[in-house]
Amino acid sequence: MNTLYTLAACLTLLVTAATAHADDSMRCDSALVSVNDNMNTVLRKCGEPSGRGPVSYLKNADGRQHEEIPVQQWTYGPTFGMYHYLRFEGDRLANITGERG
Repeated sequence: MNTLYTLAACLTLLVTAATAHADDSMRCDSALVSVNDNMNTVLRKCGEPSGRGPVSYLKNADGRQHEEIPVQQWTYGPTFGMYHYLRFEGDRLANITGERG
């Protein structure tokens, strides 16, 4: 019985780890886009998004200079009932989230 408990705990950890990394990438047909890809790569692989959120700015202060970085959110979907939200900071994909619609 102890072995069965250990096996169940290991499977739970594997599923949890897989879920935690699911938002690091997104499949577009046969292509894959990942965090840190640039906007042109995402457009080439996924096409035009179904929606683009307004541009806002993120302030970056490193002690020497102040810089404003544009932030955009792109929406893809619904694909099989799933919406994907891609957040770009500057030209780079910073975050991918998804939800059932």
